[in-house]
Amino acid sequence: MFAINQASDDNPQSLRVSIDSKAKVKVGNLSRGGKSRTLEPRKADDHDTQWNSTLVPFGILNLHSDQLSIYMGQSAETSDFVVDCLTAWWHQNHRYYPTLEEWVIDLDGGAATRSNQTQFIKRMVELAQIIGIRIRLIYYPPHHSKYNPIERCWAALENYWNGAILDSIETAL
Repeated sequence: MFAINQASDDNPQSLRVSIDSKAKVKVGNLSRGGKSRTLEPRKADDHDTQWNSTLVPFGILNLHSDQLSIYMGQSAETSDFVVDCLTAWWHQNHRYYPTLEEWVIDLDGGAATRSNQTQFIKRMVELAQIIGIRIRLIYYPPHHSKYNPIERCWAALENYWNGAILDSIETAL
């Protein structure tokens, strides 16, 4: 795995990204341990038994430029959701890589992205055919996803939210 990642980093025709999703985020009048910075502190519900919706943050960290992109879904983390996010990211960023021959994706073996998840592999093959470049999936071993660079980005998102009451999707976004 290290050798493949190093070869990608050294190859100007290869782009390496790191992907993962964060735990679901409940949206509602829920306390998140933060401090309100308004004149009148907002009151959160005592228990998190009622929430309006759920967000699934999905991140793509470009290891070439250290650019982080976060996509928010409103259902579950599915294979289709992951590939849809990768497709959207590619359409927004491919112009920066006109000579790209290979896209290396570091990921863990989560439920939606396992190599035995036929829907995920089918969609990734379709994506590779549509964009016309080779896509390599580099899986971290079980219980080692903490070494995936994207994992360090979720703390930045939590720091940005700063424990705020995420009472609407607009507030969370």
